[in-house]
Amino acid sequence: MGFTRAELEAFRDAEVPDLIEPGCRLLFVGINPGLWTAATGAHFARPGNRFYPALYRAGIIDRPIDPAAGMSDEDRELLVSRGVGITNLAHRATARADELTDGELRTGGERLRRVVADVRPRVVAVAGITAYRAAFGVRKAVKGRQPEDFEGAELWVVPNPSGLNAHDTVDSLAQMYRAAAVEAGVISR
Repeated sequence: MGFTRAELEAFRDAEVPDLIEPGCRLLFVGINPGLWTAATGAHFARPGNRFYPALYRAGIIDRPIDPAAGMSDEDRELLVSRGVGITNLAHRATARADELTDGELRTGGERLRRVVADVRPRVVAVAGITAYRAAFGVRKAVKGRQPEDFEGAELWVVPNPSGLNAHDTVDSLAQMYRAAAVEAGVISR
């Protein structure tokens, strides 16, 4: 499945529903949906995004998921059955995360507080240090477990899996995602 630039642009500002069900123990928080994600309705769907390969490599899921053409009910059920949920700081789809304003990220951070207070996951893993810093005003935050909890959940800042983030590999993403998943009780040490 492929899209033309014009087809993708038609999804600008669209929203993708959260993938959160009862029993969520590990809530991954993306920055915002990309246009490909909005077009397919599947989080982290753009070809080349390393989120699902990292989940698989980390042992969080036991088979590959390829959401580039959308996510199957079986793929959703696999994530939910493992206690994994997905949301975003901002719901507005853009071509690039840097199209968001700091105000949108701060508003998204406040919404995330309400979601976490309601869902009560054990671990919240925000995927993207720059967006985390903007959303929560923690300018010197570093990747990894944060010193403060977040609405009763352990708070982690993990690397963004976008192909635009050249600093991390599937292996380094998997290592950090696995550490958060162990703390959430999704997988054992």
